Amino acid sequence: MKPVRLWVCALVLAVAGCAGSPVTSTEVAPTAKPGRTTYPLTVDNCGLKQTFNKPPSRVVILNGTSVGEAESFVMLGLQQHVLANGQSYGVSDDPGMVAKVNALPKAGLSMNKNFDVPAEQVLALKPDLVVSTWSGGFEASSGFATREQLAAAGAATIVNPVNCAFGKPQASAAEKAAYAAQSIESSYAFLTLLGQIFDVQQKAADTVAALRSRVDAVRAKVQGAEPKRVAIVYPGMSMMNENGLPAVMTGGIYDDVIKAAGGVNAFAGESADATRTINAEQLAAADVDVLVVGAFTPDEKPDVEAAKLLKQFPQWRAAQSNTFTTVADGVYLGPLNAYAIEKIAKAAHPDRF
Repeated sequence: MKPVRLWVCALVLAVAGCAGSPVTSTEVAPTAKPGRTTYPLTVDNCGLKQTFNKPPSRVVILNGTSVGEAESFVMLGLQQHVLANGQSYGVSDDPGMVAKVNALPKAGLSMNKNFDVPAEQVLALKPDLVVSTWSGGFEASSGFATREQLAAAGAATIVNPVNCAFGKPQASAAEKAAYAAQSIESSYAFLTLLGQIFDVQQKAADTVAALRSRVDAVRAKVQGAEPKRVAIVYPGMSMMNENGLPAVMTGGIYDDVIKAAGGVNAFAGESADATRTINAEQLAAADVDVLVVGAFTPDEKPDVEAAKLLKQFPQWRAAQSNTFTTVADGVYLGPLNAYAIEKIAKAAHPDRF
């Protein structure tokens, strides 16, 4: 697994606009009732204009060690548009999501040494849209088809907009700022973009509204409560840490998920390299009220891993009170943030639920 790519899960503040008109990856989604998409539709995605004459019907979703894009297609009922999906974690905070993602066609895709679909396989499928969670998914040096190659073959390409800067050497200042400011709203933005491209704008708006309502309900319940210091760790991602420790998630959407649940990241303010560099001494010195243990693969036992960590770091208040919860994909960039926020909030503020 390509360690740095596990930061997923990770989308722009919004990508929406009037149907049929060009939109940019930094525009804010309209609040008016969504209409129907007027084709041709042109969107500006990471600085490249993509034009759609109709809803794509042969979509390839690249891996990128993400699952948020595939889940977004599922939540909007766009499964019939997917020709091949390379994404799957096999574990989810939504009990029904794993089977739905696994039901998406795979078209015999296999991954190269850089853990995504090689160029020749993608081009052979003759897609009309290829979706990547990050710009690096179209990097020729990694063996992937470039956006230019795909355009020449008649395929549009979309990068999850908030990740334009990720894997793009010439990223603009705006793209870098958007990537650094990943949030729950970024997850909604990709749903909004798909709604526009596939002419399901009302479905996207309703889905976003329902998810936002759940998050807002949690925020209301924890309002005024003293924020708890929350640590999100993934033992199954220890390959990301040079010391072999569980991957500690901090910054961006992780901080926003914790904040919505009435907490503050116990590792807030750490450098972007914290996941890779954090050591046992730093973990031991951390002030942790709530431990959140993430599962990355279905064979993991997050409850068991939580018990191990609480025993290893008895000085944590979370250890003294045995306060923990488990998550999977809900803290990543993707449509399931509400699920993780509800779990974390209940662990952090049980008296409010």
